Amino acid sequence: MRGCLVLLRNMLIPIILAVILLGILGAGALVIIGRSTPHLNPVDAFGLRLTLALRSGDLEKPSGSDPAPICFSVDQGDTAGIIAGKLSGQGFDLDGDLFRAYVRYFNIDSSLQAGTFLLNRTLTIPQIAQKLTNSGADSVTFRVLEGWRSEEIAAVIDSTPNLTFRGADFLALVGVGATSQPGFIGEFAARAGIPAGKPLEGFLFPDTYALPTCGTASDLVVRMLQNFELRVTAQMRTDASSANMTLYEAVTLASIVQREAVLDEERPLIASVYLNRYRNSTSAIPDPNIPRTLDADPTIQYALGNTRSPGTWWAPLSQADYRGVVSPYNTYLNPGLPPTPIANPGLASIQGVIYPQQSAFIYFRACPGEGGRHRFSTNFAEHNNACG
Repeated sequence: MRGCLVLLRNMLIPIILAVILLGILGAGALVIIGRSTPHLNPVDAFGLRLTLALRSGDLEKPSGSDPAPICFSVDQGDTAGIIAGKLSGQGFDLDGDLFRAYVRYFNIDSSLQAGTFLLNRTLTIPQIAQKLTNSGADSVTFRVLEGWRSEEIAAVIDSTPNLTFRGADFLALVGVGATSQPGFIGEFAARAGIPAGKPLEGFLFPDTYALPTCGTASDLVVRMLQNFELRVTAQMRTDASSANMTLYEAVTLASIVQREAVLDEERPLIASVYLNRYRNSTSAIPDPNIPRTLDADPTIQYALGNTRSPGTWWAPLSQADYRGVVSPYNTYLNPGLPPTPIANPGLASIQGVIYPQQSAFIYFRACPGEGGRHRFSTNFAEHNNACG
């Protein structure tokens, strides 16, 4: 009999309290009252319901006004109270008791995860609580296109939401001091044969990357270099060496091919034109009928950078630029390869240089209306008349 009375009491208490709550708050409290809370005893459930209902306005209030991303860490074993304290310590304007009440009532406290989360101070308590239940939700997808130079990558970094590093951080890692970087970056530079004092330009492999929440510039650079080592195989490096090219020379030439070619199937043939010229420039007895300069427009564009227009890194050239842009990168003025790669080539361009189509061509040009396809010539007269 006593057991029946206890059961009846437990059934009646929530009903009685619900009626009282409805009298205080009106029909709006039905949303909270209707919530099933089997993880709570009736008294605790009512107390939390009452707290949340009375403070529903505070639950909908942003915890600040700054939308800047904030890296927030939760350690293994952190309780809701500890997390609330950390949030306040990082400038989130919220009531710790209300945060604890919310996560306890909705049983979120049992789902809070350890990890690093990307938050901002425009979030409400419910939004913050929900984010803290999924530590992998805030990874950032970052795409690097074939043929971009480092500065273009940096510009896209600065325009990509939720990245917690800047383009300047990226450039500091991949610039002229890259070969002396500690850890993986410096070790990669040594393995790749990048000369001391040279940047990583050319080796920042174009692809789509998934960066961790609150990732760093180093996370991106390491992923790009690891991808390069994965795609440019040991056999390819051996074959480049067999063709009397260092990997650095092959990548430098591939960066030019990348900027010149529109169609992948033409990359090995465009590479052959440049290789014919390059080998003549390094020959002990050059052939006078083969130019000793590469005459590659993109090398002049690289030298100009964005000096003609802040948003344009590959400016159109005038006839005067071919002789007027004085730079070691101007391959109309200087024989051989430019001092460094001029862009970051894709795999097809690198393969085109290591496995070129054998030809006697020493000129090529694009003709209007042919979709970027080039016509190839063995002498200057043919070249001049290639487009009719």
